[in-house]
Amino acid sequence: MAVEIVESISDRLVETEAHRAFVDHEFFKQVNSRNLSHEHVAMFLGQWWHPLHYFPTFLARCISVLPDIESKSAITRILSQEAGARSAKAAHEVIYADSMEKAGYDRRTVTGSEPFAETAALVAWYEACSAERCSALGGIFATEVTDLLMVSAIGEAVKRESGTERNAWVDIHVTQEPDHVDQATNALFSGLEPEQELAVLESADAMWRHWTAFFDRLAIETGMIPAP
Repeated sequence: MAVEIVESISDRLVETEAHRAFVDHEFFKQVNSRNLSHEHVAMFLGQWWHPLHYFPTFLARCISVLPDIESKSAITRILSQEAGARSAKAAHEVIYADSMEKAGYDRRTVTGSEPFAETAALVAWYEACSAERCSALGGIFATEVTDLLMVSAIGEAVKRESGTERNAWVDIHVTQEPDHVDQATNALFSGLEPEQELAVLESADAMWRHWTAFFDRLAIETGMIPAP
């Protein structure tokens, strides 16, 4: 029964209008072909830093509101990988800053840019949704099932503009992300009441809408889509 519940929730999560709108975003379509300036890609990196930097805090807050040890254990595994397990040098944000600097981007721009309003709203939603079990689960799942899509797009922009063939930050996501998705799905195994399932779905949709707004802004800044 638990497995059936999980499959039902995960299937419904990725069938929503908010999810479809996000994965079909124009940014992901154009980033593989558009010629982007160094300044544009640096802007992408500086905005991405903010949710990346907050994500371990988000996961820690989620762990604190999950009621069962199975869910806590699943999300703790993701947090451990994000934070570098036993080495801070292996933390995702450290690898990110180091690899982008090696690719030719100013470290101060990558880690010290002011967030756009959409970026600040996204991080604020990460904080808000981690205050309660169901919204936390929705936020985790929405992030993990689309994270590789986002990382690959940013990585492609860096590769095309800088000429860097390999990027350690992209590589670690390719290695770890399938496990992250499994752990995020496992966190739903304890079973939820119908109203709790709805809360998970609503939180995931809200997360995708915030990420859509984030990429809308990046796409507008680079002329991929017109300003509203």
